[in-house]
Amino acid sequence: MTRSADGTSTGTDATASTDARTGTTGAIRALGHDDPSVRLKAALAVGTNPDPASVRPLVGRCAVEPDFHVREMLTWALTRHPAALTVPPLLDEVRAERAQARSQALHTLSKIGDRRAWPAVTPALLADADEEVARSAWRAAVVLVPDGAVHGLAVLLATQLGRGGRETQLSLSRALISLGEAVVPVLGTATADPDLRVRAHAIATERLWRDPDAGFEFAVEEAKRIAVLGPDDQEGR
Repeated sequence: MTRSADGTSTGTDATASTDARTGTTGAIRALGHDDPSVRLKAALAVGTNPDPASVRPLVGRCAVEPDFHVREMLTWALTRHPAALTVPPLLDEVRAERAQARSQALHTLSKIGDRRAWPAVTPALLADADEEVARSAWRAAVVLVPDGAVHGLAVLLATQLGRGGRETQLSLSRALISLGEAVVPVLGTATADPDLRVRAHAIATERLWRDPDAGFEFAVEEAKRIAVLGPDDQEGR
C-alpha cells in the first residue's frame, strides 16, 4: 500500500482494485463467448482471481455450458471461492428444472465437500430419471454423507442396482464400494433379488468390493453366470 506523508492512502490501491474488478467483469462476459477455448481461459482467470461477484455467473454458466472441459474449469473456479458463497446458489440449482443444472451443481458440491449440503441430496435425486443427474447425485452423496447416515444411503443406492448401461452401473458400484463395510449386508440382500439385472449387478459389485483388481467387465460376466446358474455351478459342469 502506498501512503502520503500524512499517512493517508494514495490512489494506487484504488486503481489496482478497479483494474482487478474490470478484469473480472471482462472474464465473466467471456464465459459466454462462442469459442470454447476463450470460455476455458475465462473460467481459469475467474478462478485464479476469486471475486464474490463471479460466483453466481459461474453457477449460471454451469447450467448451460456445452463443453465438458469448460464445465470442469467452471467447477474448479467455484471451488476457489468460500463455501459460504458458493453452496447456497448451488443448492438452488440442485432443484432446477434443467438436468444439466442439477447434475453440475451436484458435481460441484461433491468437489467442495461441505457436508452442510447433505440434506439437498434427496432420494429423488438419487433416483433421478436423468442418468447424469443420478450419477452426480451418487458421487455427491458418498462424499457428503454423515457417519450416522451411511447405512441408510447404502440402502437407497441399492435401489438403483441393475439400472442403465456399463458406465452407469460402474458409477453406482464405485459409489457403493466407497461406503465400506456398511454396503456388505445391503449387497447380500440384493444378490437374492428376483430381478436378474439387479442380482447380477449386486454380485458384480460384491466381487469388486472384495477384489478391486478383478476389473468390472470380468466381475459383470462372472456375476451374470452366477445370477443365472447359482454360486455352486462350475464352468463346463
